[in-house]
Amino acid sequence: QVRLVESGGGLVQAGGSLRLSCAASVIVFSAYDTAWYRQAPGKQREMVATAFRSGTTTYADSVKGRFTISRDNAKNTVYLQMNSLKSEDTAVYYCNVQNGWLNYWGQGTQVTVSS
Repeated sequence: QVRLVESGGGLVQAGGSLRLSCAASVIVFSAYDTAWYRQAPGKQREMVATAFRSGTTTYADSVKGRFTISRDNAKNTVYLQMNSLKSEDTAVYYCNVQNGWLNYWGQGTQVTVSS
């Protein structure tokens, strides 16, 4: 069955970098839109970045200029490169893959930024 496996989370100091990966077992990965969301304690889930099947990318204002979403369709993987990390980036990060009919979520990976 469909699986989304996330990796790359961890503990870093402010100003550091992390790269999250999400590998999907879906057939024809290129036909899906991809995104990263995050949820901090006591806060609503928010969209961080999207990479649509068309190639268009979007970012939340809070991460624009620091985070980069990319995807490798040959490897069925979407990435989130996070640079210049701040304490307010601390959250559980979830990857999402959907095509309008199907909607899949990763298990979540913890990112903790110490100041």
